[in-house]
Amino acid sequence: MSSSDETPGGIQAPVGTDQATRDIAEVAAVEVITTAAVHLMSAAAVKCGLAEGDDAEELKDLDEARKLITALAALVVASAPDIGNQHARSLRDGLRSLQLAFREASVIPDAPGEGPGEKYTGSVV
Repeated sequence: MSSSDETPGGIQAPVGTDQATRDIAEVAAVEVITTAAVHLMSAAAVKCGLAEGDDAEELKDLDEARKLITALAALVVASAPDIGNQHARSLRDGLRSLQLAFREASVIPDAPGEGPGEKYTGSVV
């Protein structure tokens, strides 16, 4: 039994790569997009200090939260026309909640339109 499979370019790929490719091929694009968005939302929530537990404040990192929220905003805005209103609406709601949480957690709030992701979504004051 080989520990790798030969790919068309002659590159050795780990065993199971073909199965993983087939598995991901069966997943609808809307599921991949929403799953990625949920991961970004979860990470941003933790970085905004919204984690449960006594260590929530220790986990807060607004610089990291800004990056995650901006990436989420770009994904949501760019994919909204393709994923449909039902999915896009809930992602927009989550994004807005995170943008507001970020603003609330900031010692010095950003100017309207300058918060994380607001270049994609507009101001969320």
